[in-house]
Amino acid sequence: MTHSFDPAAEPAAPARFDTLALDDKLLRAVADQGYETMTPIQAKAIPIVLAGRDVMGAAQTGTGKTAAFSLPLLQKMLRHENASASPARHPVRALVLAPTRELADQVAASVKTYAKHTLLRSTVVFGGIDIKPQALELKTGVEVLIATPGRLLDHIESKNCVLNQVEYVVLDEADRMLDIGFLPDLQRILSYLPKQRQTLLFSATFSPEIRRLAQSYLQDPVTVEVAQRNAAASTVEQHFYSVTEEDKRRAVRQLVARRELSQALVFVNSKLGAARLARAFERDGLNTTALHGDKSQDERLKALDAFKRGDVHLLVATDVAARGLDIVDLPVVFNYDVPFNAEDYVHRIGRTGRAGQSGLSVTLVTRDDTRLVGDIERLIKKKIEIEPFEFDDERPRRPPRRARDDDDERRSEPIPERFAERRPPQAPATDPLFDQPYEAAGGAVPQWEVSQPAPPPNPRRAVSANIKPKRKVASLLGGGRG
Repeated sequence: MTHSFDPAAEPAAPARFDTLALDDKLLRAVADQGYETMTPIQAKAIPIVLAGRDVMGAAQTGTGKTAAFSLPLLQKMLRHENASASPARHPVRALVLAPTRELADQVAASVKTYAKHTLLRSTVVFGGIDIKPQALELKTGVEVLIATPGRLLDHIESKNCVLNQVEYVVLDEADRMLDIGFLPDLQRILSYLPKQRQTLLFSATFSPEIRRLAQSYLQDPVTVEVAQRNAAASTVEQHFYSVTEEDKRRAVRQLVARRELSQALVFVNSKLGAARLARAFERDGLNTTALHGDKSQDERLKALDAFKRGDVHLLVATDVAARGLDIVDLPVVFNYDVPFNAEDYVHRIGRTGRAGQSGLSVTLVTRDDTRLVGDIERLIKKKIEIEPFEFDDERPRRPPRRARDDDDERRSEPIPERFAERRPPQAPATDPLFDQPYEAAGGAVPQWEVSQPAPPPNPRRAVSANIKPKRKVASLLGGGRG
């Protein structure tokens, strides 16, 4: 049975972190980050997690879901805190599963930040990089393990980690894990865990598939929803502009210049499109890098670090970057391509307007995107107004090239009279002999009716004097005894 969180039935959630039942070590780490008050998902979920209940948490992207599960779990694991160097004293107590490498790395950074004043160990494992350093770190012992499903199964099969003492499991962005086909991997991983555990499922969106997953693996969960399901963040100003495919890049350049934007995240639908668009913006004089699945993990991390430091103006990315990226003060997100999946729109624009700050989302729409825009309307339950984009530097378009048929017609057009007068008329060239009809010569027999004499029989071909005749060699065939 699933219980919903009702603010009227529950005691009022504290608004400040220092009113929670958290250890001073954790409160000091939170204060170091400059956080004093909690977001709605944190205020509602943290007391429930501290009480030991399973939770289904739904909140808009960028509202602090990571702290909502990491802080209470760290608090509950402080009883296992020890300074021993023995790996046996540091088994995996909490397992956090994330769908993408970027999200796993983001969660791991947050957990390390909140646990920096404690003796609890944490690490992250994901694919795309060498597995050996990860295996060495796992064998030294960690209490908190953040992982992507595929790489975690690799470590389990290699016996680099044992999960028989896991007490807490977090499925972060579970809807995305189902979208990219991780359900079989999730089922395998959960089969290795103890039956008695506390399970938390956090996601920006809740689909019927997610609820079925919760019914299978969560025990009497409490549902915490602080926003309308699949709703976009209210702090994001959303604009949809009608443009042609050829004018998209010019529209992005103009908006960046018009609003004096220092940085922008540009989303496209394909890896090849991301690479080509990044090169095109580079030619336009904008410092740009691309982020997509064909890049190695090291290249992706370097691209993200450069963008976060401000060394890169534009980051052109596929939806691999739409989850888990926490970029401070990102002013705008461009949907260069309308996403094929409407839920990806919510996650894309959630990269801006985070933690209560304002943000801007610009979606460039062509005539072929009508159905995709309709899907977004039905998802966010809001009428979308598509505005015509007005360019500052309206340039005359080159007329389309005439087809070859038009060129032929143009060549066959009569010459104007003023030019025709200068050219004397010419008689058409004739050939009297060629123009005469064919007449057979008198008494002549056509060549094809003349009977040809039969060719003489081919004489034996003469052998060149330079070729020696073959010697005749006797051979005995058979060999069986009579």
